[in-house]
Formats: sequence, structure tokens, C-alpha cells
Amino acid sequence: MPSPADPSNLRPPADDGFLQLLMETLESLDDPARAQFLQRFFRTIAQVELSESVSSEYWDRIRARMREMGDTSANPVAFKRAIMDVLISSESLRMPILIEYDELKKLQVNAATDPLTGLYNRRLFEEYFEKELNRSTRYSHHLGLVVFDMHVFKQINDRYGHPRGDQLLRAAADTLRGSLRTSDYAFRIGGDEFALLLPQTDSEQAMALARRLRAAFADLIEPMRLGVAVGLDYGVAVFPQDGAQLDALRTVADERLYQWKAYRRPSAAATQPAEPTPPPFTTRNVPAAASRPAAAAPAPPLASQPTGEERRKSERVALSGTKAYAQLADVADRTARVIDLSFGGVALELARPEEVGATFNAVLHVPILPPVRVSLRRIYFRASSGDAARIGCAFIT
Repeated sequence: MPSPADPSNLRPPADDGFLQLLMETLESLDDPARAQFLQRFFRTIAQVELSESVSSEYWDRIRARMREMGDTSANPVAFKRAIMDVLISSESLRMPILIEYDELKKLQVNAATDPLTGLYNRRLFEEYFEKELNRSTRYSHHLGLVVFDMHVFKQINDRYGHPRGDQLLRAAADTLRGSLRTSDYAFRIGGDEFALLLPQTDSEQAMALARRLRAAFADLIEPMRLGVAVGLDYGVAVFPQDGAQLDALRTVADERLYQWKAYRRPSAAATQPAEPTPPPFTTRNVPAAASRPAAAAPAPPLASQPTGEERRKSERVALSGTKAYAQLADVADRTARVIDLSFGGVALELARPEEVGATFNAVLHVPILPPVRVSLRRIYFRASSGDAARIGCAFIT
């Protein structure tokens, strides 16, 4: 005669009271008894045959998932979501008996999304990244990966508390979501970490989009008057030039993100995000799939003035100690050293400045940025050192 404790005999309604009792019971059992119970439990709710050791492993993953969601209490809703996430990711969900169909569909969505921001979660990021990489390899398409995290986010939590931090995370998610084409994906992959997958997007297009998103986020949070230079830092990697494997692309994007953060570090005391802010961002500002423009100019300026539009236009980044250079497109086999860079233009150093016209084209090679094609208008030139001259140029938009 079956024991009343045998879960194969249990056919209670899927109410919260039952799930809470189930969690409490499982926590009170010793390991061997819990493993036996879980084996029958998963057979009952998902029609899947698991060994006792695998059943215990699933239980550990369910508990870990609940901790990730920030709810380790006996919360039936979190418990159901964690069960669904683990079963779906393990491809073990067949005929769930515990959950009604409408609730099942809702939980499937919840299991794939981050509850705070509504973006896809890390599990979906890894799954979609692999799928899109395989598609790009098959059809010889570019695939852009942009990873973001929030500059000085910890200072926000320490100064204003976690509710304000959550507000910023939702603002970042809204900014990313507003950029999406139908083929793009946005994810929250960690605490203050986000990612975009951009099929058929090359380096210049991905960089241009990342800068627009950074500026749009600065616009969105400016009314908060936080007094901290919070902003979105980013790193970009593109298949195939930056790597052909998922791990390689992720590594390149992370390295560029950390280079950007190191590059920005002197601006931590600024009261506003250092990135120049274009007109207010809306979904309409984002070009369609085939028409994302190449970047007009790199824009990693550091803050050196008080807040305001004039400050943003005049910010400069000194590059004289780096290997930054410009390939002059209108003068054969000529390069110029990049001395400094701002939102509005660039200063170059080269011999025979008379060879450069009033307007000319160049390709800028600047640390942490991919090569960027720009059109320049000469503003001034003056003697620099030896036979070289400094040429101040404005970007032609």
C-alpha cells in the first residue's frame, strides 16, 4: 500500500499553501530522505525520470535561483519561478501537473526575464548569444556585442540607498530597450551589468549605438541631480574580427569595458556624466537595421569644467602620451599624431601642414576605440616642435 508521504499520491490544487508546506518539509528532511522525495516530486510535476543525485542537484539549483532573485524565504511565487527556470534550462519540462496552463505560460516568461528590469536574464543571454553566433558564422554576417555596467553605481547605493539604485537600473533598462530593432536583444546579466546582442552590426555601428545610449541615459537621469558621475561604461566586440568564439568575444568586450573605466577614472569627482549629451533620445532616433550610421567621432572626453553644454563641448582628452594617430585619407601614405580629442574636434601634429586642405578626411586610431572615419575642417595651425605643426580641427557633422 503506498505511503501517504509518497508524492505520487499527492494531487492537491496548485495553491500557495501547498507549496509553502512543501518547501518547509523539504528543508526539514535529511539528505537521503530529501533526495528520495525530490525524485518522486519531479516525476510527478514534470513527468521526468531523474536519479536521486540529480534530483538533489536540481533542488540546490532551485534554491540558488531563489537567492539570485533575492528571495530565500518560503515564498511560493519565487519557488514556482525557480522550479520553472531550472526545469526549462535543463530541458526537463514535459507535462507539468502542478501548474495551470495560463500560469505556466506566465512563469515561462518570468523564468526568462529579470524581475527588476523586465529585460532578458543571463541564462537567455548565453542561449541567444550562442544561437546568433552560429547564425552569423553560417551566413558570414557581423554580430555586435556591447556590454555595459554602471559607473560608480556602488556610490549611489551607499549615498541614496538601494531603492534609488533600483531606479537607475530600471532607467538603464528603459534606455537599452528603446534602442532595439526587432532583431536585437537586451539583457541584464548581473547586478549593474547589461548586454546587447546586435546581429548584422559592425564595429562602427555598434560603437555609435553605444555612445548614443550612454548619452541618452545621461539625459534620462539628469533630473535626478545625483551629484555623482554615474553613467554607462561600455565595451564592444564584433564577430568575426574580434573573435570567432563566444568566450573570445566576451573577453574582448570585457577588456574594452575595463579599459574604458580606467580611462574615465580621473573624472570620478565630476558632478555630471562626462559623455556629451545629444538631443533627447527616443526610439525614433535609432536608425533601422540597415542604416545605423558610422560614428562621426570617438567621444570619451573627461570632465574638466562645471556642468553645462559649453563644458561638454570644450572637454578634452590628452592623448600625447599614447600611440593615437590619424591616417590622412586625402594625402597618400601620411599619418599625423593625435595630441588631444574633444567632443567637437581633434588636435593633430604633423610635418608639412600645408599639404592638408581646409577640409579633409581621416581615420582616427585611438586607444579603446575601433578605427573611426571622420571628416575634419581645419580651424588653426601653429608651430609645435621641430618641423611639426599643431593643427586644430573640428568634426564636420
